[in-house]
Amino acid sequence: MTGIDWPGLMRAGLRRSELGGLGLTPEVFWRLTPAELRLMLGAEAAVPPLTRARLDELARAFPDRRNGGEDGTRG
Repeated sequence: MTGIDWPGLMRAGLRRSELGGLGLTPEVFWRLTPAELRLMLGAEAAVPPLTRARLDELARAFPDRRNGGEDGTRG
């Protein structure tokens, strides 16, 4: 499990909304789950899910190659 940036999350959650925070009261902040807080901060919108089309695009752009073009499979 990675560490949680509690000071950063507290600043984002408790800071007044006119200063860029959510303006939550401490009681409301501490009742949130980390997933709820991430959702409120828009973290989920920052990274779109990897779609099959995007995976195919990446596979074409970065094919698995070894030793001068051979892909290492045995056939």
